[in-house]
Amino acid sequence: MDNDASADGKVIIITGASSGIGRAVARRFAGRGAKLVLAGRSSDRLASLAAELGADTCAVSGDLTEPGEAARLVQTAVETFSRVDILFANAGIYVAGPAAEGDLDAWSRLVDTNVTAVFRVVHAALAPMMGQRSGDIVVTSSISGHQAIPWEPVYSASKHAVQAFVHGVRRQVAEYGVRVASLAPGRVVNELWGIYSSQEIEAEVASGTGLRSEDVAEAFEFMVTRPRHVTVRDLVMLPRCQDL
Repeated sequence: MDNDASADGKVIIITGASSGIGRAVARRFAGRGAKLVLAGRSSDRLASLAAELGADTCAVSGDLTEPGEAARLVQTAVETFSRVDILFANAGIYVAGPAAEGDLDAWSRLVDTNVTAVFRVVHAALAPMMGQRSGDIVVTSSISGHQAIPWEPVYSASKHAVQAFVHGVRRQVAEYGVRVASLAPGRVVNELWGIYSSQEIEAEVASGTGLRSEDVAEAFEFMVTRPRHVTVRDLVMLPRCQDL
């Protein structure tokens, strides 16, 4: 069996790890024997999750939009676990609404988080991965990265930028054994949408109007455990009844 079929012993950096999809991926891979580096802005929530997941977990709080923070995150992973096998560039924020009424500062914060911070952390991870001639980078995109959605034009623009970046970098680093891909879910019922109640989440899942964070984590695992000659370039997943 190809050794990528198992996450056992793999070193995984997860940004946006303290909630939603990132937290679901951390929990899933902790159960697979992976070594986890959890990144996010909330030191308290990261520490709580790291304590839950066990000894092979390292929490690194910080703001990846700040210069130097992405490099510090990757360096911490290398110093703690000697390598980086997988980067899940997942942190993001959401802003919707009419462009004519938009808050320009909120737009700037969104682009800094959803685009620039992704560029920074991918750039930082490429050096160790290319040096070891193996690695996987998966960026959380969105269905909004594949079609512009009119009620969220700036968010859609940020995810289109991510798609272009992923596709370009993938072709640059393929010869080094590094795979780069995007995971693009539709509506995921979690904190990003202000949904915290398990009852509300399960109601949307039952009606086919929402995905669980755990559904996306399962898709992520599928992507990074393919044999090394296989790249799942884009994985788009929607709740059954999302009309897109």
